[in-house]
Amino acid sequence: MRTQVAIVGAGPAGLLLSHLLHLGGISSVIVEARSRDYVEHRVRAGVLEQGTVDTLVTCGVGERLLREGMVHHGIELRFGGQRHRIAFERLLPGRAITVYGQQELVKDLIAARLEADGQLRFEVSDVVLAGADTPHPEVSFTHQSRRVSLRADFVAGCDGFHGVCRDAIPAGVLRFFDRTYPFGWLGVLAEVAPSSAELVYANNDRGFALHSMRSPALSRFYLQVAPDEQIGAWPDERIWAELRARLETVPDWSLATGPVLEKGITPMRSFVTEPMQFGRLFLAGDAAHIVPPTGAKGLNLAVFDVTLLAEALGAWYAGGDEDLLDQYSAACLRRVWRVQQFSWWLTTLLHSFGSSDSYDRRLQRSYLDYVCSSDAAATSLAENYVGLNRR
Repeated sequence: MRTQVAIVGAGPAGLLLSHLLHLGGISSVIVEARSRDYVEHRVRAGVLEQGTVDTLVTCGVGERLLREGMVHHGIELRFGGQRHRIAFERLLPGRAITVYGQQELVKDLIAARLEADGQLRFEVSDVVLAGADTPHPEVSFTHQSRRVSLRADFVAGCDGFHGVCRDAIPAGVLRFFDRTYPFGWLGVLAEVAPSSAELVYANNDRGFALHSMRSPALSRFYLQVAPDEQIGAWPDERIWAELRARLETVPDWSLATGPVLEKGITPMRSFVTEPMQFGRLFLAGDAAHIVPPTGAKGLNLAVFDVTLLAEALGAWYAGGDEDLLDQYSAACLRRVWRVQQFSWWLTTLLHSFGSSDSYDRRLQRSYLDYVCSSDAAATSLAENYVGLNRR
């Protein structure tokens, strides 16, 4: 096979990149290890920044997002027996977040690629990348029992943290920056209407809790747990009891419960790869960086990466201009590190740390009070949460 851009990974990053390239008249082929059904139904992120929504609408895949997405103009911080609303509409007029499940976005992007006769290969195996530092890189893989060689001008590694593309870069080229947190998140998807109109972030001596949602009929919850916690130790009754203990801490508020559809435990970590490119291989999304989910930034960073990459590839194909391709990694990493700092800050602000003493807990409470009483501090939180400008 021959194409202009080979894309490894059919998550939001790879699919959106393929769509943006198509709009610019650039061909691509996507290869994905999982099945179409799997990628369309795995529950992941659900909070979209304003800039992400604008990008999706502008490139023509936002119709269902605008119709079904839940627009939020604030979030609630809950601590010390009180609730405090960070009001986006007052602090950042005209900007908001939209709750729309990643799996729904993936469905929209796959539909758009298939409608345009896009080339997608699901359930491939034994993916091997060769010649990344040559003008003609090649991705080979097995699909439907046949070995296929895909030759391209460029390769986009959008295959996640455990993918093959980052590992295909020779040793010594990349630097890795890593931080592992001393807790994980127990995530729960439940068939119950949300008990709050907006996301609730709760700081509690028992540990952090988050009340989120995926639709008017589906709620998403997270509980801070030990990093080595086993999901078998958390029957549904225990989950609901702990959510009540951490969330029902303010007057006149109760948590609605319902059938648990899905639950799992996710480790909390930060990870950055520098640089995000080698020769004609460009990394994007989780293949290059991981953030703790507290700030809801992983999907949004992936969208930012591929937006820059599509623009850079467009400039190269239009007239051979290599400047944006050369600057891709540096441009992405400026935003990556800003988001890393925000996600680390919000994580440390809201979670309980086993190593914390009474002094640490007082400092944490002091800053929570400051964020909720100072417009300057609240605006900084809101600006980073809603999303910085796209440049």
